[in-house]
Amino acid sequence: MSDLAVFDQYESEVRGYIRSFPVVFERAQGSVLTAEDGREYLDFFSGAGVVNYGHNNPAFTRALVEYLQSGGIIHGLDMATSAKRDFIEAFQRLVLAPRGLDYKIQFTGPTGANAVESALKLARQATGRHNVVAFTNGFHGLSLGALAATGNEKYRAAGGVSLGDVARLPYDGYLGDDVDTLDLLERMLDDPGSGLDLPAAVIVETIQGEGGINVARAKWLRRLRAITEERGILLIVDDIQSGVGRSGAFFSFEQAGIVPDLVTVSKSISASGLPMAILLMRPEIDVWKPGAHTGTFRGNNLAFVSARVALETYWADTAFTDAIAERETQLRAALERIAEEFPAAGFTVRGRGLMYGLASPSRPQLAGAVSQEAFARGVVIETSGARDEVLKFLPALTITAEELDRGIARVREALAAALAA
Repeated sequence: MSDLAVFDQYESEVRGYIRSFPVVFERAQGSVLTAEDGREYLDFFSGAGVVNYGHNNPAFTRALVEYLQSGGIIHGLDMATSAKRDFIEAFQRLVLAPRGLDYKIQFTGPTGANAVESALKLARQATGRHNVVAFTNGFHGLSLGALAATGNEKYRAAGGVSLGDVARLPYDGYLGDDVDTLDLLERMLDDPGSGLDLPAAVIVETIQGEGGINVARAKWLRRLRAITEERGILLIVDDIQSGVGRSGAFFSFEQAGIVPDLVTVSKSISASGLPMAILLMRPEIDVWKPGAHTGTFRGNNLAFVSARVALETYWADTAFTDAIAERETQLRAALERIAEEFPAAGFTVRGRGLMYGLASPSRPQLAGAVSQEAFARGVVIETSGARDEVLKFLPALTITAEELDRGIARVREALAAALAA
């Protein structure tokens, strides 16, 4: 069979990324993916935000190999293991305590969607209310509870059932920069004739990744926190893609100076690409009965090992976030130059940290064409937004300045080719 024939013949039609990047990848190191034929690709995708620290980071690989060779527990359900204990202690010492955060940790099933499901269920149990407010262009997962809070029509239509108990309101900037969309939320909450039942929770991404790299303003987030706090509504921040350093800080909400009631974390929390997800909650919200939310693979001890090593390696001081800030300055400046150089594309630059987008609402097909041209030039980069109108930059947080410049140069060439076609 040809390189991809076995996938075409035997794998479900649901497969997605293989269609955008049609090669067989074999190896990866840092910011470079290598195909079976030996061709190398710069990775501006990072597994949709899963490998923030780069592929096969040697610090994690060594720790995982040593743990496996020692006979350490791999599968532990929610039993006590030394690997889990060591992660909890490191997370408390290096992440929560320095930020003055008092959260308990729930190890949910291994996916981000499962963390969202847990957050929604717990919010409803803790408040005794069922309604949840979510925002336009939000993406929270594709299992049914999380899907109900997700905005994209394509994903919602695939659910096959009605998706209830979620009210949709406009995200920051949805009606233009001069409109504070929280005026509507506050008015509806305070008007008994609005039809909006008092929610158990509001769920929000501070930076909408799949929704098009929409960045909520700090002022808007602080007002949202005040509105929910005043009315006894729990605030859930979905930090699955924008957390673990992606925004420039460990948590994406740090810049706004707010403290959510619940936080969902997944993707890069394991650091190595192994499945892992956690839900953080204020202690008084932890009303679970034992076993009320379980999952066979909520005790992935290999993930706990690499997660702990990542915290100890990158989060003991500010050197890592300082480096992210340098790469952000480099990336933003380069994207602004591209937007200025190609006015016909109608690009706007969006983002924070190392989570950026070139958005072309007037030419929604352009981002996809640039992605294809970039892949032909050895760069893996995806699109996002309701119409895939945003070229989405998610390089590894450990990418070098040279690699970032080289990849951006190839994307620029790809854009020129797409516009000339």
